[in-house]
Amino acid sequence: MTIDFQNELDYNFEFEYEKDIEAVVLEVLKTENCDLDIYVSVSFTNNEKIQKINREFRNIDSPTDVLSFPMIDYRLPADFSVLSDPEVKFSVLDMETNEYNLGDIIISVDRAKAQALEYGHSLRREICFLVAHSMLHLLGYDHMTDEERVVMEDKQSKILENLKITREA
Repeated sequence: MTIDFQNELDYNFEFEYEKDIEAVVLEVLKTENCDLDIYVSVSFTNNEKIQKINREFRNIDSPTDVLSFPMIDYRLPADFSVLSDPEVKFSVLDMETNEYNLGDIIISVDRAKAQALEYGHSLRREICFLVAHSMLHLLGYDHMTDEERVVMEDKQSKILENLKITREA
């Protein structure tokens, strides 16, 4: 597994963010029974830059906490059988590393800090929550309906509970 961290604004986190994010990514993969070698890009930015990306790719002219750019179009969430299609498989498989590119996660640290304060928990917990949320998007989950939202919320909670990353942590 490779996680490519891009901390373009050199944020100084007061926790071991790379270690924590790796743990969250692994827990999501375990929870979803994904035994693939994977590649994920995780970038940290500010509200200004994420607003620009949000405007460009989603036509929403406001900052957001996290953006997910999945590389695989799943038939059903976490249905890795889609990779049996050679066209899909070889569009996301790095032949040198044998890793499947799941996609990109972009986090606004400005927004994460504000939300951590608003919800009364640590920045560590908020970043880990956003990574769990975004990883589920990279695996085909969404929250456009109430049913989908409940599924994602349950999965996010279970993942963070398994890692003992609570609102108090």
